[in-house]
Amino acid sequence: MTTVSMFEAKTNLSKYVSSVADKKEPYVVISRNGKPVAKIVPFAEDCSRRIGIAAGKLPQMADLEEFNAIDAEIGEDFYGKGALR
Repeated sequence: MTTVSMFEAKTNLSKYVSSVADKKEPYVVISRNGKPVAKIVPFAEDCSRRIGIAAGKLPQMADLEEFNAIDAEIGEDFYGKGALR
């Protein structure tokens, strides 16, 4: 654990973030007027896999006709009946 002043943290923030990210330090405490006010910690979640993060969580349209029907309904709400035909 390292404790640094606010000025030191502002001056060398990337250095402290790198040391925490590379696991050289478990965390870094930032102090103001000698009192701890913040802590830099590594991000706990594995954020390396982002594609497909919502897979299976969203409802799917049955087919293209259902989607077009909803699209036409929304168009009628905005432009009046028969506007998108």
